[in-house]
Amino acid sequence: MRETLAQALCSFAFSASPLLIILEMSKREPALSSKPGREAFTDEEWDVIQSHRTPVQVQRYLSATPYNREKKGETLRTFRGVIKRKEAHCLEAALAAATILEQHGYPPLLLDLESQDHLDHVIFIYRKNGLWGSVARSRDTGLHGRKAVFHHLRHLAWSYFDPYVDNTARLVAYGVTNLYELGAFDWRFSKGNVWEVEKHLYEIPHRPLKSSDKRHERLLARYRKFHELHPQESPTYFANRHQWVR
Repeated sequence: MRETLAQALCSFAFSASPLLIILEMSKREPALSSKPGREAFTDEEWDVIQSHRTPVQVQRYLSATPYNREKKGETLRTFRGVIKRKEAHCLEAALAAATILEQHGYPPLLLDLESQDHLDHVIFIYRKNGLWGSVARSRDTGLHGRKAVFHHLRHLAWSYFDPYVDNTARLVAYGVTNLYELGAFDWRFSKGNVWEVEKHLYEIPHRPLKSSDKRHERLLARYRKFHELHPQESPTYFANRHQWVR
């Protein structure tokens, strides 16, 4: 059986240049590297794309977009849905980032951060000057994007471990995929909910993020103390704040 791109990336997540794998497999399957042209977008969508050409610009755009709290039921909207509704939760933001940055030469790569409470966090990832960074949206600032400063995907995933801890959440694994693996499925423009993307993320290979219970208990105690004093705020006491994209 031919190895999928997600499996290749997971297998080589610690190698010097996993981006070469993407490029090589794209050569073997030209359809993987296709992207929609200008005619596929509305004027409003194209304006967003043309005015946000870098991951940092896209991060700031998404950070300013209201968080989708799904008050009328669960949603999983595409880039088109995000632009229309002007709100996004984490996976919707990742799809929006992938659609925007695909137009500027970035492969549509997503990283799924698996939590023990099954409330995963999904982020868009990219590689710049040989280093990994991310674009992400969350209710918590500490789970937004990261600067491109990480040599390995595992290090990028670990940068989310401490800020992820709350009363139920604890990261246990990470998996990466290229949205081109969904083939003809419309993850950019569909007007409906794209649950197929969520299903795909559950099915991709994941690598474990092993952590000690002692460390988790320490982080949880600190979180509970902070939350008791500041119930409406997100913790920002983490040592890796210099890696965050603000």
